[in-house]
Amino acid sequence: MATTYHPSVPRREVTDRNGRVYRIGESDVDLMGRSRTWMAVLPWVGTTGISAAAFAFAAAADPLHTAHPWSGQDIYRLLGVWVFFQAAVAFPAGRLRESGRLPARTAMTIGALGTLLGGAALAFAPNDSAARLGFAVCGGIGTGLVHATCVNTTGKWFPERRGATTGLVGGGPALGALPFVILLAAGLDLSKEGAVLTGVGIGLCLAVAAAGRLLQDPPKNWWPAHIDPLRQATDPRIRRALRKNPPAVRHYTPKEAARTPVLWMMSICLLCTTGIAVLGIAVLVPFGEETGFADATVTTAIVLTALVAGAAGGVVGRISDRYGRRNTLSIVCIGLGTAQFGVLVSGRAGSMPFFLLCAVVVGLCGGALLPLFAAMTADYFGENDNAAIYGLIHSSTAIAGVVGLVTGALVTGSPDYDGAFVPAGSLGLATAVLALFLKAPGRPNARRIVPNPHPLGEEMSLT
Repeated sequence: MATTYHPSVPRREVTDRNGRVYRIGESDVDLMGRSRTWMAVLPWVGTTGISAAAFAFAAAADPLHTAHPWSGQDIYRLLGVWVFFQAAVAFPAGRLRESGRLPARTAMTIGALGTLLGGAALAFAPNDSAARLGFAVCGGIGTGLVHATCVNTTGKWFPERRGATTGLVGGGPALGALPFVILLAAGLDLSKEGAVLTGVGIGLCLAVAAAGRLLQDPPKNWWPAHIDPLRQATDPRIRRALRKNPPAVRHYTPKEAARTPVLWMMSICLLCTTGIAVLGIAVLVPFGEETGFADATVTTAIVLTALVAGAAGGVVGRISDRYGRRNTLSIVCIGLGTAQFGVLVSGRAGSMPFFLLCAVVVGLCGGALLPLFAAMTADYFGENDNAAIYGLIHSSTAIAGVVGLVTGALVTGSPDYDGAFVPAGSLGLATAVLALFLKAPGRPNARRIVPNPHPLGEEMSLT
């Protein structure tokens, strides 16, 4: 990706005791002419805008729903295809991004166009099968390109405290969906607002493409100029964040990362937790309706889930900066698993407050997953090939999303909701245990370090 350089700025490379190279001396303003805060704001605009555009086009296609009535099974199939392509594009896009053949501005433009084409297919296709295929494939690929580009760009510019910033960007999709969730909750007939929503979707896609024009990657091995990577930081917040989440011992290539067990453990964790989160959200509405809760209660649960999911990334990311990414992920898995049992128990008991509380927990934990894994990927494997390695891990959600939606489709309308919530909750608790074993590759275990039986002073006295 094109990056603005100023040759007059002194820069040098230093190496730590692990052999990792840091490029220091250049500030964000030296490289871009603006603060790196823009590399958090613009990606947030991208993820929020592309999600809102997708929902705008889906809402604008309500007349097609009237002409070709879709059952609940049809909706699950559509979402399953969309989730698959949204996740499957992450790894190839990451490889192209890191090789320089797919700059961020190009990826963002393609992503915005994919959503536009998907919306056009949904609204103007000659039959509903073509509409579903066009929207799910084009829209899924477009959303995946924008999400992967935005999250990884932000993480590269904030290597010393990436949890909060990647969390902010990762929460954009839920926030983009929130306005439409609220409109539907208010009973607005979106089928009568098709032209307006289509215009809104086009405007949002243009905003996403415009934000992508200003995105830039830092140079390889770049480190903020005001922080010495070889010495302890003076800012207590940065010092605590680096102590709890130390930088990777070196920059791994995708092939090298694939040979480490921790990458596949992370993929398993993400696969399990994403499947649980998708299942929980997909089954929440039909289960709430079947258990006798009023429509207003179920709608409130969905609104709260979307609202909390949007804010979860930034909040949980900041917590992970303070207390460590691995510990935070384990707690999130416990919350996600426990909430599945809570939703089931609250529905059977008819407890509306407990049901709403569990819906909030599902949204909070589900919204924190992808930002946490994005930050952990850079912490463990470095920033230079972060887009490709994160894409490799993120690809596991293609399977998880489809499995979660298929399971939701099978149990919807049947009395066997226990067969969905109980295994999902148990799997979430098991994943919390697995998360405790995640460890950055190449980093020595402090418990296995054997002290030198002959300290320097003793050796000197013997000579």
